[in-house]
Amino acid sequence: MALNKDRRIGKHAILLLLSDDPNEYLGVIEQLNWKSCTGKVGSMDSQKVVAAIETAAKKNGVINSDIYRESHALYHAIIEALNGITRGQVQIGSVLRTVGLSFAVLRGNPYDDEREGDWVAVSLYGTIGAPVRGSEHETIGLGINHI
Repeated sequence: MALNKDRRIGKHAILLLLSDDPNEYLGVIEQLNWKSCTGKVGSMDSQKVVAAIETAAKKNGVINSDIYRESHALYHAIIEALNGITRGQVQIGSVLRTVGLSFAVLRGNPYDDEREGDWVAVSLYGTIGAPVRGSEHETIGLGINHI
């Protein structure tokens, strides 16, 4: 039941996100037999960030939208990643902040034992700050949840 060092889903989500050539890194994901997607979102509304990530994950087959627990697990991973981005206060526009983010979503089993089942990881990287160009700084967040 040990977590496999080579299959750390959060580490792979961050590496995919920060890779200079995500298409090249996708080979690593395919070898693990995991599902993934990447994308970008910018908004002053955290609901739009959640919606963009959920839509990408559903369109790319990372989660099955007909199975509630999959959408629910993804939602919690997104919120956990947003907590990192917003330093624990999942507020953006209501406190006059905007984000420009790239994201990666991974789904797979990070354990040696297949019976442990799939997990989902969401990584976010980009900028956050006042809605004035040049008033932002870098930020990163990671969320992981079991399906």
